[in-house]
Amino acid sequence: MQACIITHVEFENSGVIESFLHDAGWTLRFMQATRVDWAGFDPFQDDLWIVMGGPVGVYEGEKFPFLELELAALRKRILANRPILGICLGAQLLAKAAGGVVVPGNSGKELGWFPLTPGRDYERFPYVQPFFQKNLAVLHWHGDTIVLPPEAMHLAATSRYGVQAFCLGAHNLGLQFHAEPSELDLEAWYVGHSLELAFEGSQIIHLRHQAKRYADQARSALCQVLIGWFQQWHID
Repeated sequence: MQACIITHVEFENSGVIESFLHDAGWTLRFMQATRVDWAGFDPFQDDLWIVMGGPVGVYEGEKFPFLELELAALRKRILANRPILGICLGAQLLAKAAGGVVVPGNSGKELGWFPLTPGRDYERFPYVQPFFQKNLAVLHWHGDTIVLPPEAMHLAATSRYGVQAFCLGAHNLGLQFHAEPSELDLEAWYVGHSLELAFEGSQIIHLRHQAKRYADQARSALCQVLIGWFQQWHID
């Protein structure tokens, strides 16, 4: 089985997802979305796509034309029931490709480590239960929000943003938050997003303290969720 990990900025990497897949025996390849010849790209070359985050909006295709090409490839995989895991921007792209809407949120940027609450459909998908364990917080780093397509199942929320996790059937899972990075991974984020953090008034020292408290537990919860999600569709 081969998985393709698609990034939009190199420092927002796949974190624990990479080691999880490697340990499970997957062959991995890596692709930077801004450097792909999407017109000649086969969206079915890989058994699984992992689509990571980035500091652009799904609706900015005029400024960043690769987004429209990436959306077209995602639509093909969705229609063919080929598995996709979308993280943050990746989740927003997944929702948009399936017919949802992504717009700037009206409650300000959500930036920091906050707990999740169950979505309206979560009881139908018990594999997401590890995200709701006591004292767990995950990293939120977004200002956009998702209006789900009608067929999507709503799995998780926060007090400020109603859609934090969703699935489309068995094969597509979107997580608007980050549970994958380690404390060390995030040091590159603080540098890469330093201007955004300064503009938002966010304190890197506070974010670092939160990561020390929550990152390991979040990564463990994500791996448990991935095991359950894989069982929905994975064929050896």
